[in-house]
Amino acid sequence: MEEDFYLDKLSIEMAKNDNIYLTKVFTFAAAHQYGNANWSDEKNLEVFGKDVRVHGHNYTLHVTVTGDVDPDTGFLVDLDHLKVVVKEHVVSVLDHSQFEKDIPWFEGKQPSTENLVIFIWKAISTHLEGCSLHHIRLEETPTIYTDYYGGNSE
Repeated sequence: MEEDFYLDKLSIEMAKNDNIYLTKVFTFAAAHQYGNANWSDEKNLEVFGKDVRVHGHNYTLHVTVTGDVDPDTGFLVDLDHLKVVVKEHVVSVLDHSQFEKDIPWFEGKQPSTENLVIFIWKAISTHLEGCSLHHIRLEETPTIYTDYYGGNSE
């Protein structure tokens, strides 16, 4: 009898898997240009180098969610829902844009991946159902990426 109680309790605890994460990968292409309007051309060139010119990247976005696994489906999230949210609120907005010119959120901000992950987090986090956003990884080049776990940023 005690053993049955223990097994029932164990299965309930196992159903609440707070350590399961699912990552879906998306891609988009976009451009940006660094520069500070309050600086001289020389200082902008000194600080930002060749990135003072408009240039683009093929970005790879990793969206990681967490939550409880649905015992009926065995899934953490409805992947179709996740795809719709990210494509509608991120990919369709950013793809083939120039961040600092086309996206109002970037007004007064540098179009860096550090700022971009905050924009992406805010665009996705409030639309997810049945899971929560855990982590964003944005790859700008094969050797540079930015990770973000949420926060109290603007």
